[in-house]
Amino acid sequence: MVTITDQMVTDFQRDGAVLIKGLWADWVETLREGVARNMAEPGPYAAENLKPGEGGRFFDDYCNWNRIPEFERVIRESQVADVAARLMSSRRVQLFHDHVLVKEPGTSKPTPWHQDGPYYFVAGRQTVSFWSPLDPVREASLRCVAGSHRWEKEVLPTRWLAETSFYPDSDKYMPVPDPDAEGMRVLEWEMEPGDAVAFDYLTLHGARGNETAQRRRAFSLRLVGDDARYVERPGRTSPPYPGHEMQAGQTLREDWFPVLRG
Repeated sequence: MVTITDQMVTDFQRDGAVLIKGLWADWVETLREGVARNMAEPGPYAAENLKPGEGGRFFDDYCNWNRIPEFERVIRESQVADVAARLMSSRRVQLFHDHVLVKEPGTSKPTPWHQDGPYYFVAGRQTVSFWSPLDPVREASLRCVAGSHRWEKEVLPTRWLAETSFYPDSDKYMPVPDPDAEGMRVLEWEMEPGDAVAFDYLTLHGARGNETAQRRRAFSLRLVGDDARYVERPGRTSPPYPGHEMQAGQTLREDWFPVLRG
């Protein structure tokens, strides 16, 4: 049982990210089985994120919880919804989507700096993602820029492989910064399997490449709270959810995005 302290809530809301030790410590094997199933049976959004000649393998896939029973079990039976409610100060917790990211040994490519929010068709102050490694991580951990979830302008979303702008109107966004070169406060933790970083959808984050001799499997879960609403974007979002038929200002439809709490 994980206890979320008042200080952890304060840190999350101030910095946009906080470490939660052992969130899924009892679910690591279940999640590993789910990742193995996901990689053996990729969904329609699965991607390989390396260019020809780049070493290793960087696999990711999302929106698979309703076809991979291990993921659904963790989402519905673990305490993650209660943890999310506490961090977001929200009564209601609703599922947005799951995400798997696997970097095999010798994958030098980093996960580019980005905010998740601009890719999504949901917006609000009450959002949280959980990023949990299923292998010990020292160098290939998630990195978050403290306070970036409260920046006045969102960061330009880009395509990871093509490195091009995700939407046609790039002037609405600020260029992707270089937090290390610009002296920003970067939060980064050594993590054990089942630990999780909780972060806001607008927290700028990325991850180093995996230069180690072991793979780095990570499971992410995106949840939303009371004030989350559907918003229109100037192009196809990621995830796209074709045919959702939602209108701007509506809460996410519960038959597609189950309410986990509230």
